[in-house]
Amino acid sequence: DINWGFAENMAYATLLSEGYPIRITGQDVRRGTFSHRHACIFDKDTGDGYIPLSKIAEDNSVRFDIYDSLLSEEAVLGFEYGYSATRPSGLVIWEAQFGDFANGAQIIFDQFISSGEKKWTRASGLIMLLPHGYEGQGPEHSSARIERYLQACAQENLQVVNCTTPANYFHVLRRQIHRSFRKPLIVFTPKSLLRHKKCVSEIEDFSNKNSFHRVLPDHAEDPQYKLIKLAPDKEIKRIIICSGKIYFDLLEKRQEMKEKRVQIIRIEQIYPFPAKTLAKLIKRFVNAEEYIWCQEEPQNMGCWNTVERYINWTLNHIKSKAKNIKYIGRGPMASTATGYLKKHVAQQQEIVTKALTING
Repeated sequence: DINWGFAENMAYATLLSEGYPIRITGQDVRRGTFSHRHACIFDKDTGDGYIPLSKIAEDNSVRFDIYDSLLSEEAVLGFEYGYSATRPSGLVIWEAQFGDFANGAQIIFDQFISSGEKKWTRASGLIMLLPHGYEGQGPEHSSARIERYLQACAQENLQVVNCTTPANYFHVLRRQIHRSFRKPLIVFTPKSLLRHKKCVSEIEDFSNKNSFHRVLPDHAEDPQYKLIKLAPDKEIKRIIICSGKIYFDLLEKRQEMKEKRVQIIRIEQIYPFPAKTLAKLIKRFVNAEEYIWCQEEPQNMGCWNTVERYINWTLNHIKSKAKNIKYIGRGPMASTATGYLKKHVAQQQEIVTKALTING
């Protein structure tokens, strides 16, 4: 079972061994905000730091640079955008300590990252890692404001992903450098999933026979999950489509409810939206009567306002019985999340229960 931190370090190690330099900046990136990266190890007696990844390159000519930066997101992200534009051969990453820390750098995203290619024909392969997920930590530590980035998406200017497996994260990092073009990549990274027992991948998932999956099917019957056996495809009544951490909340609740007639599909790449891949998958469920989009973000936030039209187009394309996707999640809110843990837990349970309850 390979977890998130291990998968990330493997992605860096393989790229370094292939001759690609890597540069990472952000608050606390050397250990990782959630103590998952451990890129720099310190001698307890001398205080000296040692970076194992810097020794990966065979001839040591390829640099692995990782710096804890100050809390001046606009300045740091602006510098990294410029660095990525002038050194397209390397992997350049900026990580927010929590996703909403990018709020202070919004002008760099709006003026440069999202629009620079159209305004100045300047390509950038910059990666922004934005921790995201509702764990009851309050408004400032829940949301990376997915909706803001999706609103800026057009003409294939950005890539926006929300991975739910370590292997998919490994492959999307490698894809960024091995593609023949450069586009900024926004990755909504997890918090609680970093050590979640079901958020793991097998070693085979990392081989060159695999790649980044833009859509992931239901994994209830995978041996590593050991969950219920779902009904045959023709007996599936409801399809839940979601993105990110809430998938695991839905898995747990479905197991508790013993509901076998619901399939849960994950959209791993939100933009460009993988409509054809999704269509190919859901065509299996010929008798599905309901399609649900389930998210933990408020209705005026998250992916909903972007994915609704794409999914409706897909349902129409496959001539589904259900003509429109339905929304289940929190209602519209001015704040990204409640600051009261008990209320958060009650809301989360209400969302996943409602999403999994088939009427009739």
